[in-house]
Amino acid sequence: MINFPKIFKDNMPDQIKQKLPLLPLRDIVVFPYMVAPLFVGRAKSINALADAMNKNKNIFLASQKKISIDNPQEKDINSIGVFGKVLQLLKLPDNTVKILVEGKSRGCIKRFIQHNGFFSVDVEPVVESEIQIAEGIALSRAVIESFEKYADLSKNISRELVGNISAISNPSQLADTIAAHFSFKIEDKQHLLETFSIGKRLSMLLSLIKIEIDIFKMDKRIKSRVEKQVEKTQKSYYLNEQMRAIKKEMGDKEGQGDELKELEKQIKRKRMSKEAATKARQEFRKLRMMTPMSAEASVVRNYIEWMISLPWFDRSKVHNNLDKAEEILDTDHYGLEKPKERILEYLAVQTLVKKVRGPILCFVGPPGVGKTSLAKSVARATGRKFIRLSLGGVRDEAEIRGHRRTYIGAMPGKIIQSLKKAGVSNPVFCLDEVDKMSMDFRGDPSAALLEVLDPEQNYSFNDHYLDVDYDLTDILFITTANTLPDIPLPLQDRMEIIRLASYAEFEKYHIAKNFLITKQIKMNGLEGKNIKFSENSIHSIIQFYTREAGVRNLEREIASICRKISRKVVKNKDKNSFNITEKSLQKYLGPPRFRHGQVEKKDQIGLVTGLAWTQVGGELLCIETLIMPGKGKLITTGKLGDVMKESAQAALSYVRSRADKLMIDNEFYKKYDIHIHVPEGAIPKDGPSAGISICTSIVSALTQRPVYRDIAMTGEITLRGRILTIGGLKEKILAAHRGGIKKIIIPKENEKDLEEISSIILKQIDIVLVDHMDAVLSHSLILNEGDILFKKDNISFEMIPTSRKFDQETAII
Repeated sequence: MINFPKIFKDNMPDQIKQKLPLLPLRDIVVFPYMVAPLFVGRAKSINALADAMNKNKNIFLASQKKISIDNPQEKDINSIGVFGKVLQLLKLPDNTVKILVEGKSRGCIKRFIQHNGFFSVDVEPVVESEIQIAEGIALSRAVIESFEKYADLSKNISRELVGNISAISNPSQLADTIAAHFSFKIEDKQHLLETFSIGKRLSMLLSLIKIEIDIFKMDKRIKSRVEKQVEKTQKSYYLNEQMRAIKKEMGDKEGQGDELKELEKQIKRKRMSKEAATKARQEFRKLRMMTPMSAEASVVRNYIEWMISLPWFDRSKVHNNLDKAEEILDTDHYGLEKPKERILEYLAVQTLVKKVRGPILCFVGPPGVGKTSLAKSVARATGRKFIRLSLGGVRDEAEIRGHRRTYIGAMPGKIIQSLKKAGVSNPVFCLDEVDKMSMDFRGDPSAALLEVLDPEQNYSFNDHYLDVDYDLTDILFITTANTLPDIPLPLQDRMEIIRLASYAEFEKYHIAKNFLITKQIKMNGLEGKNIKFSENSIHSIIQFYTREAGVRNLEREIASICRKISRKVVKNKDKNSFNITEKSLQKYLGPPRFRHGQVEKKDQIGLVTGLAWTQVGGELLCIETLIMPGKGKLITTGKLGDVMKESAQAALSYVRSRADKLMIDNEFYKKYDIHIHVPEGAIPKDGPSAGISICTSIVSALTQRPVYRDIAMTGEITLRGRILTIGGLKEKILAAHRGGIKKIIIPKENEKDLEEISSIILKQIDIVLVDHMDAVLSHSLILNEGDILFKKDNISFEMIPTSRKFDQETAII
């Protein structure tokens, strides 16, 4: 037996037990006799290095058990490591440190000592076991031979390094030095470090080296095999071309593969249009003449598979039962009478006529009023499959028409792809957000839709990929949009526009009560629980926690309440009854977010309530006018558009022309500046419908007469004082009703639009129809007792217009 006491005397610290700063290592194991560069970035490690440099540069190096831990504790660090000495230290600009350390000998951590900012450890040297001379020599030779063999294979290890390692006579040093030059797994390296028996360590190292040699040889064989396969493929292609030429010369068309035979059977079985069938057979003949490995064969095969997978004549059975369809539509949606009526008309025509081209409907309305969900209900009512394609952000024409087959990775457009997915040729096809499309250098997708949505053209829709006509007339197309002006006029002309207006408060109440609450109770796992929303609580949610045209936010607030109830149910499983009252809402939803009713508390001079239309419904619009000494300057603020500024100028011109009749100083435009402001200045505002509101505000400020606070008005004014028709009347009246307005002044020409508004709303508001500005002033300005607004001898028409009254018996719910 022989031992190596000299090893420990040269490489171990002088003391048997030492207290050293600890440097935890990630993704590396340092062996004795190994010099390694390390990058140190963790604060604890930098503090440990600083402590070592302030003393004798000695430090203890130990690897972490898991490299993912950024702040290792005692249990995360291996107890066996090496005594090390810092040879060099360099601070880098990014506050990290680069060091060069040398491993001296193995050591074992006996105790961890926590310092301010780093670990110190009590370490004892490890005494290696003895090894027989013959065994040491045999294992050392075997390890050196394997190392030399690996060096010959890898070409990454220099002959000089092999010579230096071969000259090492100490078996322990030999094992540690060679292990340091291999990229073994961290676990294997740590196992070598923790193996104190020199014989076992050499044996383990020998096994690991042989595994590395086998892996290297296998990698080399795989690369060689791939190269041979490429050569074989090229050879096969050449021979196949020769065989094809020979068969063509001999007139032999036998010997096709089973896959081609199966594909040919599918083409024969598939019902297609005459043009499509001819095209498929032509492409199949080309495919038979091609080698299977060519790129063109793959393109042709994909094309044929697309042709036979489309539903050319596969149709789903359409339900024509009008009563059942009406029941389904009423069950899914409250209100929305116009679109429901149009769908039922289509079903009635389809019952009488066997072949009817599908209508192209466009639902236009604010977000959240049920446009997309109504399209789903149409599919359910008619028994058709439903396809939804979102066009928001689409800017490439090829998304609709597809790419030509000359492009790599070409595919049909979304229309054909969706039909393949549906598997029928007569689905309900919802083109969502048709007003959100854009265009760029790749084309205009809205132009591609012109053919799709034209009943006179879509019977021969030609996708660029298929390059054959496809009949789209059986499809019931429904498009949705928030605003009509964003849709190109040629596209509007091809669609039947159906407007879905904002919901009134009573409609939202019925939707919440009959649909949303039941839906959210089910979605939040509260079925079987006794959950009741009081009538006042639903109205309070609508009035104080939402402000929208649709019901999306209303559904979110109801969902929020249901989630909080679900949490209570999980905590207290015995409680099954919950009553949501008006008083308990703040506990679930917090304080009210909106103030219901925007009517001012008192009548004021120069302050008029106008009505505006937005993409999310109607809004109340306050208009303020202030008179100041000046030189007749008209100031408009509130981020007003050009049209609204022109309306203000027209209103001022009208007031100047009527100054004498209104008993206003004829020289006011020379003595005073007029400032017109529309609050919420960050929001852009434009349009002519605020004309009469601006004019009333100017007259009120000049005559110092207040305006009724519960009156709102909308209408365009001309220089002669005529009131012209405006748009968006339904949304504006709903906004006034929501805001607590009692009387609304509208143009007489808009009387026809009142038919679209529920009688329930109209019976609560006094609608005043006017055709001249003098009538507006007579209704809106407050006169003191004995005061008159106009000079009597100048009135030449009926001053007090008629109000539109609605009998309570005509109310329809």
